Amino acid sequence: MLLPAIGILRQVFSPLRFQFSQFCDKITMPSALVILSEGAEEMETVITVDVLRRGGIDVTVAGLSSADPVTCSRGVVIKPDTSLDAAAENSYDAIICPGGMGGAKNLAGSSMVGELLKKQETDGKYVACICAAPIALKSHKIGSGKTITSHPVVGDEMKEAGYKYSEDRVVVDDKLITSRGPGTCFEFALALVEHLQSKQKKDSIIPPMLLKL
Repeated sequence: MLLPAIGILRQVFSPLRFQFSQFCDKITMPSALVILSEGAEEMETVITVDVLRRGGIDVTVAGLSSADPVTCSRGVVIKPDTSLDAAAENSYDAIICPGGMGGAKNLAGSSMVGELLKKQETDGKYVACICAAPIALKSHKIGSGKTITSHPVVGDEMKEAGYKYSEDRVVVDDKLITSRGPGTCFEFALALVEHLQSKQKKDSIIPPMLLKL
């Protein structure tokens, strides 16, 4: 009778042990919040989220206005995980702003985004923007005087705001990470993996994606 009883106990507790292991893994994973707005650049959103998740980072995609589907700059529709209102209740190791001029303007005009970015900066955590999204840094006075890059179309605007401007594909200045556009998405996301995880982790996810950098 003992052996069948042991088998039953294993059936009961093995799934619980697996769930507990998953829970422990999740709470030790670095976390990132991607803020998604109407008019966001879809490549900069999806590639960044995908690469970060491959890199073992717990990513939350939050809709700026709500949790409803968001139409991006080229008509691709993305369903956020949650709303920014809900996501703002948690803290994150990195907050990421995709570009796309329409989306970037929405981020720059949002007081909630400003509050989150200011708290992130005060707490010494990562802020990352790509393409036109650095205009949100200017609007909310984040990283003033630091070295950044952006899409060329907003380059002069960033220089006039007092930022040191670089044309490098990815720029890291302390906890501020910026990049240039859709063609630099993989490098941008990989830089985030390296800083949130490690260079070893970053290097390990490149070959399966067949990336040539």
